[in-house]
Amino acid sequence: MRLPFFHRAATFEHGIHPVYHKETGALPIRRFPFAPKLIVPLSQHIGKPALCCVSVGQEVLRGEVIATADGTMSLPVHAPATGVVEAIGLMPAANGKMVESVTIRVYEADGQEVRVSAPRDIEAMDKEELLAAIQQTGISGLGGATFPAHVKLNPPADAVIDTLVVNGAECEPFLTCDHRVMVERTQDLIRGIRIAMKVSGAPRTVIGVEDNKPDAIAAIRAALPADGSITVQALETKYPQGAEDTIIYALLGREIPAGQRPASIGVLVNNVMTLAYLGRLLPAGEGMVERVLTVAGPAVKKPGNYIVPIGTPLRFVLEQAGARSSAKEIILGGPMMGMTVSSLDVPVTKGTSGVLAFAESTVEAQRTYACIKCGECVNVCPKFLNPSQLGLLAAKREYELMAEQFNLDRCFECGCCSYVCPSHIPLVQQFRIAKAVNREKAAA
Repeated sequence: MRLPFFHRAATFEHGIHPVYHKETGALPIRRFPFAPKLIVPLSQHIGKPALCCVSVGQEVLRGEVIATADGTMSLPVHAPATGVVEAIGLMPAANGKMVESVTIRVYEADGQEVRVSAPRDIEAMDKEELLAAIQQTGISGLGGATFPAHVKLNPPADAVIDTLVVNGAECEPFLTCDHRVMVERTQDLIRGIRIAMKVSGAPRTVIGVEDNKPDAIAAIRAALPADGSITVQALETKYPQGAEDTIIYALLGREIPAGQRPASIGVLVNNVMTLAYLGRLLPAGEGMVERVLTVAGPAVKKPGNYIVPIGTPLRFVLEQAGARSSAKEIILGGPMMGMTVSSLDVPVTKGTSGVLAFAESTVEAQRTYACIKCGECVNVCPKFLNPSQLGLLAAKREYELMAEQFNLDRCFECGCCSYVCPSHIPLVQQFRIAKAVNREKAAA
């Protein structure tokens, strides 16, 4: 039985407390140099890839559109550096697929200022003009979801949004780029929130920040408007506090019905990084050409938060951060929900929140044993599922049954169950396979 919300702290039920490794949260944001070549994928967002509008041998300016949006569910791509287009074609991406990409040879002697911009008077723009302008910036969800910002901020016509929830939890271990943006770019964040409120029609905003970031909470509180329309709330430090479902419940006490989106309960959720870049780029009329990300892990000599041009190869990122020769596993994003990469030639994209390098001593193969029905996975699942039962069904390939009777689709793959399993069963991986098989059957 769930306790009434007014008896609860600002958190959710279940979840885990991993070792957080947030040391880089105390380090200021620094800027990386430009790699000699940048590989810029034309698909860095959920939706249709952008359409290339440059040719090999063409000189491009930093901030210039090199690929246009292909419809509403698409985003333009901007040149992250001034240089010359060296190649256009399929290049490997982090997910193992080959993606149409533009390779730019960077001019070494150039100052690399943003050369293309069109400043805007935000106050004079109406909703439709703002949505079009947001799309032109090329901003997608920078927390990792990569959903086009202009689409997310435009809820269905029948939805009445009463609250904008701004996700500053950053609950993944090692990642601290959101933390530093909240501290160092607070005015950009508040400006982005104001824009999001105007576009979505939300009359109020609640910013949720885990209580292991007191300096971020203090910086935001000092910048809040006097009208009370924007507030900040400390959240318990717990994983996965930053998931859409859990942060809404923690801050507002509301639950999203199965199969529906937050807009159905009057809420929109946006990541702090996304809104900070919105507040930074939209008034300036600039496109998304770089982002702040965390480079960390036991195999990194100079961990920190860095401004990195989009398209920078991971190999260059790790060289600049002093990756040790013992680095064995590279993860994009956080260790709980991020993905490992098999090639260091894949580039940083808009959705890359972190690059983590782990030494051989920290990556050990563990033998998998049979489920002992201890119930630990049930105790930590934030969606109140039975991962043990789902795992047993997955082993028998009963994928449809998992969805029909055991709510597989409610799982958002946070990894809590795998983290606590004493038998080292790869539960999340099993669930991902099951979902993929069910999707293929549904499509057929």
